[in-house]
Amino acid sequence: MKSFQNFIIITFLLCSCKMENNETNKEEWILLFNGKDLSGWDIKIAYNNINENFKNTFQVKDSMIRIVYNQYQNFDDKYGHMYYKTPYSYYKLKFDYRFVGDQTPGGENWNIRNSGVMFHSQSAKSNAFEQHFPVSLEIQLLGGLGVNERTTANLCTPGTAVYFKDKLDFTHCISSESKTYHGDHWVHVEAIILGNESIVHIVENDTVLKYTRPEIDKNFLSKEYQGNDWDNFGVTNKEIWLDKAGKSIGEGYIALQAESHPVDFKNIELLNLCGCMDKEAKNYKSYFIKNNNKCIY
Repeated sequence: MKSFQNFIIITFLLCSCKMENNETNKEEWILLFNGKDLSGWDIKIAYNNINENFKNTFQVKDSMIRIVYNQYQNFDDKYGHMYYKTPYSYYKLKFDYRFVGDQTPGGENWNIRNSGVMFHSQSAKSNAFEQHFPVSLEIQLLGGLGVNERTTANLCTPGTAVYFKDKLDFTHCISSESKTYHGDHWVHVEAIILGNESIVHIVENDTVLKYTRPEIDKNFLSKEYQGNDWDNFGVTNKEIWLDKAGKSIGEGYIALQAESHPVDFKNIELLNLCGCMDKEAKNYKSYFIKNNNKCIY
């Protein structure tokens, strides 16, 4: 009888441990887009005030965020970005995108089937009134043009620089090793962003780009301009950033880009890798890799 009782106790403990492990291992992804409206996001379009959705550029339809230009006569440098309300540092990000239709008249040739998702970005309200792009890192999204190769999930660096292949690289856009995706079908992209340590871009389950140690650059796009190109892109408060040149970037906002070609986004989700790392706490998760010291007991 006693042996049977011991068996029951051991079985209970094993089951409890298994349940606890399942709970601590369960990933809690955050939906950044609720599929219904743009709540939780701030809009900033160049030459417009914050949350002025110029000509209804950012829209919601059929559980998608749609960036459209059907009310535009001319793009006229109305570069726009929509920022999620919360900054993050260590996390996984995933989303789907597709290009549709034709580019808006007035858009640059290099913006045909071109958009992006910015991260480690400045906030919407810290943008200058005329500013075209936020100081950030950009997962550049490119669609195929029907001929030739054109990689996607590249890296572009407005006001920033990264270490690529163990060397500080000031190239504005670094190409990935992705396939080319022609047509208007959905493409799935993920990124593993580890603060100021390392970033990985993934397209359709293929790792296509890796780099490390992002920092503020003294040049906005190219060192050829020796720091004078900030003005060309409407960054009238450039002194703030020039004072931070060389400073590491490990946190910031996520933003969707409006760059003159219609594009759709859906399934935008984030897994925060920063949290309580004390196994005794109620909010401990085994996948956390950065401690935020906000434990609940």
